[in-house]
Amino acid sequence: MRAFAGPIPRSARFDLCRPNSLFPRGFSLAAALFLLLAAPISARAQDGGAAAPPAAAPAAQDSDKGADEATLKIRILMARELREDRLPPLSLLDIPPPDDGVAGAKLAIDDNNTTGRFLKQQFLLDVVENADPAQLVAEVSKRVDEGIPYVVADASAGTLLKLADALKDKDAVIFNVSAPDEVLREEQCRVNIKHTAPSRSMLADALGQYMAWKQWRKWVVVIGPAPEDKLYADAIRRTAKRFGHKIVEERVFDYDPGSRRADGGFEQIQQQIPSFMQGLPDHDVVVVADEGELFGEYFPYRTWISRPVIGTAGLIAVPWHPAIELWGGTQFQNRFKRLAGRTMRPLDYNAWTAVRSVGEAATRKNTADPKVLIAYMRSPEFELAAFKGQKVTYRAWNGQLRQPILVATAKILVTVSPQQGFLHQLTELDTLGVDQPETKCTAFKK
Repeated sequence: MRAFAGPIPRSARFDLCRPNSLFPRGFSLAAALFLLLAAPISARAQDGGAAAPPAAAPAAQDSDKGADEATLKIRILMARELREDRLPPLSLLDIPPPDDGVAGAKLAIDDNNTTGRFLKQQFLLDVVENADPAQLVAEVSKRVDEGIPYVVADASAGTLLKLADALKDKDAVIFNVSAPDEVLREEQCRVNIKHTAPSRSMLADALGQYMAWKQWRKWVVVIGPAPEDKLYADAIRRTAKRFGHKIVEERVFDYDPGSRRADGGFEQIQQQIPSFMQGLPDHDVVVVADEGELFGEYFPYRTWISRPVIGTAGLIAVPWHPAIELWGGTQFQNRFKRLAGRTMRPLDYNAWTAVRSVGEAATRKNTADPKVLIAYMRSPEFELAAFKGQKVTYRAWNGQLRQPILVATAKILVTVSPQQGFLHQLTELDTLGVDQPETKCTAFKK
């Protein structure tokens, strides 16, 4: 074949912008396209392919009916523990929406059904919620007995353990989408729990790696009085030791939740925090441990010495962020906005990942058998595309989803951990959180 080189001769060009080049003068391009598209339709009509719609309709209805009868229904249950004792966050902008987490699960149901239609699989979502842990566990157990083996749980660590023990003899799996507690992955791990929510150690390590990259090695840690704050501080201490940082001082911040939003309260805070932060050794960053978001947001721009604030306020580590655009994130975010009318929150993403795990397993194995799907999700062959730049998988030793962690401010993505240079013999994702040689989980070894 002779290769072509050089420009196309003018005599051989078709210029659709010139009326006399391809079509008669006065003949518009739109009219030409209409005729070109209409011709096949007209031909089919003449051949009888599109004739007699009333006769074709019953056949289509019968086909749909048969498809419905043959469709495998895969039900997923979302269980929400309503924690009414929680104080609202500092900012009105941070008050969680009523469908936090549920909206993410609904989007995953839609995504599952997009593929499921071709495999004659239909995914359905049920939601139960209760403020009483015992009643919630009883309701979930009842639903599992009725044939719903997949439970997406937005609950505290204690409730999750009770739920796991109640379902231990059933063919069911629980997805933890909200509890970051290390104990659930370690000393009190359960083989029937998978964790799409990152652990505290994963979040702390994501920040610690970036601080190492920045060479911000000297830390002051401010800890709230809540038990969760102390657990986050434990994760920070572990991260500091792991990546060569030095905690030069720790301080406990006591706050009065009754006056957080009082008129003129910012004036009191403006005086209180600089005074609280005086007399500290030289440091590079201030690490805030405030999981309840009750005081941490006060610290940026109010410290005695001008230092960045990281941890649960300022620069934060999250599984998802509404500003991410990479790896198909824009399309993903837009689909969620059309569904929920708001931006996706981390809990939504964790729930989406859980429901999509079931859908991915059903697609790969082409069955609705819970024994097969649960076994596949526990196997090393399972992986899931999750808009993170690489496929995510579950750790075989504790059921934790290994995934990249986003490091961000309130409005923009700053970086993604693991950071370059943090190597691992299997996957760099295992540099975040507890690795297999250090795990205390034994349930998966049985």
